[in-house]
Amino acid sequence: MMSFTSRAIAISVCAFLFFCQAGTIYAFSLSSPEKKGIALSAGSSYDPEPTFSFLQLSLSALYDYESIWGHQAPAPLKFKLESNLGGADWSGTRLLASFNFYALYYLQALETRTIRPYIEGGVGIVYTDFQVEGQGLRVNFNPQAGIGCEWQINPATTLFGTLHAYHISNGGLDDDNRGINGVLFQVGSFF
Repeated sequence: MMSFTSRAIAISVCAFLFFCQAGTIYAFSLSSPEKKGIALSAGSSYDPEPTFSFLQLSLSALYDYESIWGHQAPAPLKFKLESNLGGADWSGTRLLASFNFYALYYLQALETRTIRPYIEGGVGIVYTDFQVEGQGLRVNFNPQAGIGCEWQINPATTLFGTLHAYHISNGGLDDDNRGINGVLFQVGSFF
């Protein structure tokens, strides 16, 4: 049986090789997103006890789904990349950083001239500078799902707000795999 370190290295090498070759295989470019965004994310865990709260600065890029994945997709389906950096209040201020990707789907039937609601879901990698009892690792997977809305203030300004449920766990890469569950709210602007 592979040790945790061997499994982590194997997964990392496979992921690195996939992303290095993905641009050539699928002929996509991450250099020209449809929108870029900046936001503040605030959240709290609710399981396990003791809980913690956090605040992060978030940077995101939104792409047409078809241009990234090279297959036909509905027009309201987008691909979003997001990086987050901030702190959590776990026995003092501790580092909390993550990188996530989402499928984002605009709910066109509910749109108005100035409001565009959407749903989104995805997964990422999160680093916590702390561990809850039984967590096992500081680098974990971070699946999330949420609802959100964009508000077109003027042609140059679009604000957004999102509510997410999240989970943090190592997916069984370590025998100790106590997950963390919580919610977060994000407010920001696309530019």
